[in-house]
Amino acid sequence: MGTTFEQMRANVGKLLRGIDRYNPENLSTLERYVDTQARENTYDLEANLATDTHTHTYTHTPDDVNLTTDTQVKVWMNKYGWTENEDVQIFIHSQEESVKPKNIVEKIDFESVSSIMATSQ
Repeated sequence: MGTTFEQMRANVGKLLRGIDRYNPENLSTLERYVDTQARENTYDLEANLATDTHTHTYTHTPDDVNLTTDTQVKVWMNKYGWTENEDVQIFIHSQEESVKPKNIVEKIDFESVSSIMATSQ
């Protein structure tokens, strides 16, 4: 990790201490910090939480960011049903598309709770 990253970490740390944490003008600084974390393979939870819904995940990553090997990506693509277009962009389906509702039915008969109801009166 270079000095530049450490300087950026210190600057972002100062931003997060006061009311500036919620200043929308600082969002571009926080977004650059998220990009730097991806390149440097680091993680700063506090800074990432401050970006809220604007950047907690990538919809695409810069070409110079190597997240994993091609073989591992292919395994994940097959496992989770991700697709790839002609431009070698991988599309991760949203969770809403794959969530399956589950109905939970509890069967409780009156006899099993009658003693509890009797003692609560």
